[in-house]
Amino acid sequence: MIIETANILDAEEILDLQKLCYISEAEIYSDETIPPLIQTIDEIKAEFQDYYFLKVVMEGKIIGSVRARISHPGTCYIGRLIVHPNFQNKGIGTRLMGEIEKVFHGCERWELITGHLSKKNIKLYEKLGYKIFKREEITPNLNLVHLEKINKIGKDNC
Repeated sequence: MIIETANILDAEEILDLQKLCYISEAEIYSDETIPPLIQTIDEIKAEFQDYYFLKVVMEGKIIGSVRARISHPGTCYIGRLIVHPNFQNKGIGTRLMGEIEKVFHGCERWELITGHLSKKNIKLYEKLGYKIFKREEITPNLNLVHLEKINKIGKDNC
């Protein structure tokens, strides 16, 4: 298993994996129109201009990914942590989060968002030191949970 920087040539494979991984989220919320499921290839390719993507490769296939960007000075926004369902609960998501935090080690804080019913995600993020700081009602069936982790080590330029 290798964790490395992804590039735009990986966009289609990452998008396919993303859609596979978010089926379970769509089922939790009874909504097949959540943004990760309806994102287009052109949209994800455009994200490569603003986001830094990591990928996990095993036997030539991408089995995991995460992306992040500076959302405002001092803050790194982490998005769409995905791991192929056959490889979940093996520490891959934890390793991806650690690696993306290392890439953005100079930030004062890292921030991410998940849905309020995504208990497994919330548990993982809390285990990694993230704390809920805001809840946002999107629809009667969906609240977004905003989590943050303060960087206690380095606060260089971010």
